Amino acid sequence: MARMDYDIDLQPQFAPLTLIDVGAYAAQHEPWANRTLSQVNDSVVRMGVLHGDFHWHHHEDEDELFLVLEGRLLIDLRDRETVTLEPHQAFMVPRGVEHRTRAPERTVLIMVEPAGVQPTGD
Repeated sequence: MARMDYDIDLQPQFAPLTLIDVGAYAAQHEPWANRTLSQVNDSVVRMGVLHGDFHWHHHEDEDELFLVLEGRLLIDLRDRETVTLEPHQAFMVPRGVEHRTRAPERTVLIMVEPAGVQPTGD
């Protein structure tokens, strides 16, 4: 069953010209944390700490990139094969594609998406 009690903060946590130690910052958070690290032009870089299943959703107007730093992430795609990401692997889900993420263990990842995207989907 998918979790619905996500800990999401959309405000950038780090100012420009600030060193971001993603590993140390991730160690301060428990699953399911989603933090906006920084805004870059019209996009945001978010850190997620996951363990378990997210719900099925899609983003009508935004693409979403996932980059795993620690752990393992499975991305289920409606009517397609599941994609498995190991550390240092990335995958982009295009706008409109229904998907859900699953983390069978504690997983830390970076997400890159437009600043206005709602992390829980449309």
